[in-house]
Amino acid sequence: MCRLACAGLSPSDPVASWLQIDPLRPDQVPLRCWWARPADHPPRGGVLVLPEVFGINGWIRSVAQRLASAGYGALAVPLYARTAPDLELGYGPDDLALGRSHKERTRTDQLLTDVGLAADWLQQQLPPSAAGSGSAGLGCVGFCFGGHVALLAATLPQVAASVDFYGAGVASGRPGGGPASLAMLPLIGGTLLCICGSEDPLIPAADVAAIITALSAANAARVSALPAPLPHRLVLLEGGHGFMCSARPDHRPAAEAEGWSLLLELFQQVLVEGGGRRAP
Repeated sequence: MCRLACAGLSPSDPVASWLQIDPLRPDQVPLRCWWARPADHPPRGGVLVLPEVFGINGWIRSVAQRLASAGYGALAVPLYARTAPDLELGYGPDDLALGRSHKERTRTDQLLTDVGLAADWLQQQLPPSAAGSGSAGLGCVGFCFGGHVALLAATLPQVAASVDFYGAGVASGRPGGGPASLAMLPLIGGTLLCICGSEDPLIPAADVAAIITALSAANAARVSALPAPLPHRLVLLEGGHGFMCSARPDHRPAAEAEGWSLLLELFQQVLVEGGGRRAP
């Protein structure tokens, strides 16, 4: 089902490699993913990593490896598997234009099909003792366009905790067309954490207000769900768009540190301790 090409990291580093996940159904396509996991013990949970419009580049791979250093099995999943399966871009204006051109060709149903295939593979890599291999489900984190898709991926039955970093456009549209992606919040059985920059021009104040309103409505609608998931929420950190990424000009180290702390806290609660499980 997959073919590995090990990256040759030292024994003290997480083990990381490229792999291909092969399709199982006619509507699926091969996925060239980056897989990182602890070198000396089984993962204590699994996390899907969804990239910016720039593809699975060096920074996204470093995110997966950082999660592996924290004890998780982390799988970076391509979002352009149907138009540019090997895309790996820098952060220049031409890179941005090319990445956005592929983003405009994505569709929500295809994105969820691809992320769902990756989630099934990831669950199979986890030991029975890992929360992510059982009813608690997987974690998911995405950045930029990947953050938008992380909100969509939170509707998948395999995903228990999803973190959307500055996922622009969720209040105004949906990949491939249709109602705004916020309309899918009632389909989320786990927990969604949205983290935005207070100075992000791509997520204006009106969008922030719409996200908060939609999250509050979704929380109120599922108060009787058992077992009760942790509530959805939005956190504003000081920064612009892309503040988590050290390779981008908007990088804010303080906001990055706080963002990582929030992410790891949520995954600890849901994937390791088993709190905030998906509603049945």
